[in-house]
Amino acid sequence: MKSTTTRTLGLCLGLLALAACGGKGQPQGQQQMPPPQVGVITLKARTVPLTKDLVGRLSAFRSADVRARVPGVLLKRTYEEGTDVKKGQLLFQIDPAPLKATLGASQASLAQAQASYTNAKVNASRARELAPKGYVSKADLDNALAAERSAAAAVQQARASVQSAQINLGYADVRSPIDGRAGQQQVTEGALVGQGEATLLTTVDQIDPLYVNFTMSVAELEQLRQAQGQGNVSLAGNDSAQVHVALPDGSAYGQPGTVDFSSTNVDPATGAVKLRARLPNPEHTLLPGMYVTLEASLGQRHNVFVVPQAAVLRDTAGAYVFTVGPDNKVARNGVTTSAMQGGDWVITDGLKAGEKVIVSGVQNVKEGAPANPSPWQPPVPAGKTPAAAAKAPAAAATARGK
Repeated sequence: MKSTTTRTLGLCLGLLALAACGGKGQPQGQQQMPPPQVGVITLKARTVPLTKDLVGRLSAFRSADVRARVPGVLLKRTYEEGTDVKKGQLLFQIDPAPLKATLGASQASLAQAQASYTNAKVNASRARELAPKGYVSKADLDNALAAERSAAAAVQQARASVQSAQINLGYADVRSPIDGRAGQQQVTEGALVGQGEATLLTTVDQIDPLYVNFTMSVAELEQLRQAQGQGNVSLAGNDSAQVHVALPDGSAYGQPGTVDFSSTNVDPATGAVKLRARLPNPEHTLLPGMYVTLEASLGQRHNVFVVPQAAVLRDTAGAYVFTVGPDNKVARNGVTTSAMQGGDWVITDGLKAGEKVIVSGVQNVKEGAPANPSPWQPPVPAGKTPAAAAKAPAAAATARGK
């Protein structure tokens, strides 16, 4: 038993000695893990659209209140609520009988004034003929001429009264002031309208095109102006800035809009500036009052870098990326992100042209440690042919270099 234990102990000591000798003979590099494989892109400065994701509310291009402009009893409505109407189309009828009576009285007053003027004119003409012969005194001539002038003024006043009565009679037919969609009737037939105020009967809204109203904070506008002063941003004018609207279900609206108004005042309640875009709506898909999300293209950003989303990491210190230097050592770069463009981040600060940013394999690298870089190849969407897959990396590289 003792000899067996002695042989076992000797065998173990011999194996340990062999292992120690073998370890001394191995090169030091064979004990370390090889550098991780990483996919990198080489940065090139680009000019990209300057976009902002905002929330806006739709409003009618034009909205006209249809009101009763003369007093009377509402007889009937002549349109279907919620349908499109044309400018000048009859919408309501107010009882015209009192207005016709007023017109008749005005016409009678005009006839009386014209008769008085005719008599005054005859008397004035006679006085003009007799005055040089001494048959009419100077005072009688002056009175005849004054009566003629007064009668002429009375005719003008009566004629104006007739015109006013005709206008009021025309207001008995309430017509649409614009093309648009007529809303709900606000007053029922038989109601007395127009007593002391213009009673609202309905509203007509023009919904092609529509307005998209949205706001931007003063801080954002100031950042854009500062960037424009530094030459990093060129802002579009009101005639070229566009918006792309997303519907409430998330789908994209097919018609882009154009920014046509920006306020020069700041709303003291919100600290924001109001902007407005005109949006075509030929199919009447959109309705006033709807809230929509929109992407506003306000100009262009210059000298920025577009980096795939997978390359940008975040922690408590902010956004950062890993880069590979000329010595293949990994470095961490803090970056400033602006906006998403497709599936990529737009980087405005923290990187330089020519740097190699790690896109794939970022989970395997460590700051200051070596890495084995190779050109990154974008993932190929399902359903693409092998030929298309082979072209994808080249197309992505070309797109980033523009």
